[in-house]
Amino acid sequence: MQLVIVESPAKAKTIEKYLGKDYKVLASYGHVRDLPPKDGSVRPDEGFAMDWELYGDKQKQVRAIADAAKEADRLILATDPDREGEAISWHVQELLAKRRALPKDVQRVTFNAITKDAVTGAMANPRELDQDLIDAYLARRALDYLFGFTLSPVLWRKLPGAKSAGRVQSVALRLIVDREREIEAFKPQEYWSVIARLEQDGTEFPARLVRFDGEKLDKLSLGDEGIAMRAKAAVESGAFKVEEVETKPQRRNPQPPFTTSTLQQEAARKLGFSASHTMRVAQTLYEAGAITYMRTDGVQMDSSAISAARVAISDRYDGHYLPEKPRHYATKAKNAQEAHEAIRPTEFTRDHFGSGDEARLYSLIWKRALASQMASANLERTTVTLRDGTGQHELRATGQVVKFPGFLAVYEEGRDQSQNADDEESGLLPTVNKGDTPAKKGVDATQHFTQPPPRYSEASLVKRLEELGIGRPSTYAATLQVLKDRNYVRTEKNRFFAEESGRLLTAFLERFFPRYVAYEFTAGMEEELDDVSGGRAAWKDVLDAFWRDFKPKSDEVMERKPSEVTEVLDEFLSDYLFPPTDDGSDPRLCPKCGTGRLALRGGRYGAFIACSNYPDCKYTRKFAQPGGGQDGGEDTELGKHPETGEVIMRKSGRFGPYVQMGEGKEAKRASIPKDIDELTFDWAVKLLGLPREIGEHPETGKPIAASIGRYGPYLVHDGKYAKLGSTAEVFDTGMNAAVAKLADAANNGGRGRAKAEPIKTFGAHPTSGGELKLLAGRYGPYVTDGSTNATLPRDRQPEDVTEEEAIRLIDEKVAKGPAKKGRGRKKAPAKKAPAKKKKAADA
Repeated sequence: MQLVIVESPAKAKTIEKYLGKDYKVLASYGHVRDLPPKDGSVRPDEGFAMDWELYGDKQKQVRAIADAAKEADRLILATDPDREGEAISWHVQELLAKRRALPKDVQRVTFNAITKDAVTGAMANPRELDQDLIDAYLARRALDYLFGFTLSPVLWRKLPGAKSAGRVQSVALRLIVDREREIEAFKPQEYWSVIARLEQDGTEFPARLVRFDGEKLDKLSLGDEGIAMRAKAAVESGAFKVEEVETKPQRRNPQPPFTTSTLQQEAARKLGFSASHTMRVAQTLYEAGAITYMRTDGVQMDSSAISAARVAISDRYDGHYLPEKPRHYATKAKNAQEAHEAIRPTEFTRDHFGSGDEARLYSLIWKRALASQMASANLERTTVTLRDGTGQHELRATGQVVKFPGFLAVYEEGRDQSQNADDEESGLLPTVNKGDTPAKKGVDATQHFTQPPPRYSEASLVKRLEELGIGRPSTYAATLQVLKDRNYVRTEKNRFFAEESGRLLTAFLERFFPRYVAYEFTAGMEEELDDVSGGRAAWKDVLDAFWRDFKPKSDEVMERKPSEVTEVLDEFLSDYLFPPTDDGSDPRLCPKCGTGRLALRGGRYGAFIACSNYPDCKYTRKFAQPGGGQDGGEDTELGKHPETGEVIMRKSGRFGPYVQMGEGKEAKRASIPKDIDELTFDWAVKLLGLPREIGEHPETGKPIAASIGRYGPYLVHDGKYAKLGSTAEVFDTGMNAAVAKLADAANNGGRGRAKAEPIKTFGAHPTSGGELKLLAGRYGPYVTDGSTNATLPRDRQPEDVTEEEAIRLIDEKVAKGPAKKGRGRKKAPAKKAPAKKKKAADA
């Protein structure tokens, strides 16, 4: 018997169909062991010796693999063809050797696609484990452990509210924070454009003023309304004649097939997928045999795949769409060993696969790969120059037309930002000739303001990380998810915003560990790790060079008092926390007592701004409110309640801002929800009027109310609850919507409560198809696919759970079958029922 080990049960199921009866395929369910999350798991003083610990929930699976290995003549390690796949194979081999269950014949096979040809071809060409890739894995794992387990205790003691730092995640966070700083420092500039609306042969087209009073105009030349109106008047009064018509042909070549990074970028732009969701869906497609391996830096396709793509093109389009020679793309990956084939469909004859998100992502991959082998697009760009009689004023019209679409018939790459100039040039122009005088239909002078750089989307952040050489594309999804899970960033309309905790952490690292969040250092470390995987560097030498500088630096910071750290950060962040005031007054002067000075302070729940005259003056404001605004500790009168006549005050307390009506024990208070951007008097009256009674339930006759509680806005009826999405819904939800939401909550929650918000969401379970979620339960966190629940092992933290682990927990729970009633207890014998009485219940 030949034993084949892969990562996932879905992959095992697919492969087993292609192999004969002599093969047995088992899944390891991802990594089987890891460094224990405690001090001493990596020991630099002992030559970076590492302790490995079997995952608590992997005991049963490893035992099954070991039992099968004892009976096997040959062990075939067929995990994924990358560094992580090599590491899983190495761990399995090491574990089996320790258990004396390792067959004499051990071989490693890799395949880039789970198809019959790829799998059987790989089986016929086995190799040994790649020690260089294993060393690269060991170096990365030890490096990340040493960085996190050395730095995190420093954060916990010196920076209240900080949760963790990571070698790559902290640099990705810095990118987001740096962009936030750029936006805050940006000063918008006014500028105007003057556009003439011209007409030729019944077709209107725009022409922009590009020269005024003999001076060439750039974007900011018309800087105010006065000069813009003079320019407009000059165009209105001038008689413009066509002086030049220039037509230039242009060619656009197709983009190469997807790499991991470009797939994440395009799926974000075109499908709205997060990086993690893209990778989950791609994993499902790969394990189903629909696409090639989805973690790759390579852009080339196999020669047989190129031939298949060319056949598919000739079958669908005429000969002009197929170039004479196949296209070949060069990889930009710095390490050739990790530059696998690009992501492509396994069969170009199949233009659809799966349903839902799987079908959408497959279509994107299929179109991009097919387009990469198609002919270039031919375009024609026309520029028309018009001048008035004086020659002092000049208009320019541009247009572009597609003469032959080529690959554009199938696929066009998305863009992160719409470019107005590109949009103007993409229009069609009527036929004009030198000497023509197009009719003038009107002239528009439009005011504009320069815009700050846009916040990063997932697509643009992934692109920037790759440009800087930070991390590896296969890890970007997990890195971005950690930033969200730690609440260092939030996303709004698919854009990253730095939270106050993320901003403070970045400031701390920049001030005390500047080298280790420098872009060039992190990129350089990636190159060193690539050298290890390429056999050009020894992994322990790389670790030693890092540890020699990092450990003394962390010890030095640990010796500092928390007050010293806060003082340094107060100075480092002064421009952000205390920007110049409009009236020139001291921005640090306490607005409440008028004599104290404001400064950064560290508290149990994080950093905040406080007055130096504490405890006499108790003015405070949140860290994330630079300049104070209206969110300081000074009480503000909003008005008098329209019914009671009592004064309504806006106040600030230890748990944030709130509104209050009345005084003493009889006072009524309400917290100000975070989703209220600007507190008005009307909002204050509404909040103080909660709970709001919507009406009587049509079936029970009992009241339905809406309010805001500890866990956010909700509906309540007869002791049953339903979650609302926003504060506005508390006041806008009507009877019909309320009844429907309560009914949904009762169906989903089991006890009448709304379905709990998941701690994490994953993709669909490969077997059941249900959405995988990680939830907080009464007896601890658990994963569910909607039909099966599986509790997390006690030694696992919810934020560390991966999708493959969630799938495995569900599969193991299903394999065990339903729990037996009364399991572990002996049923007591039934008591004999007394005459003429009801039968007694079982004890």
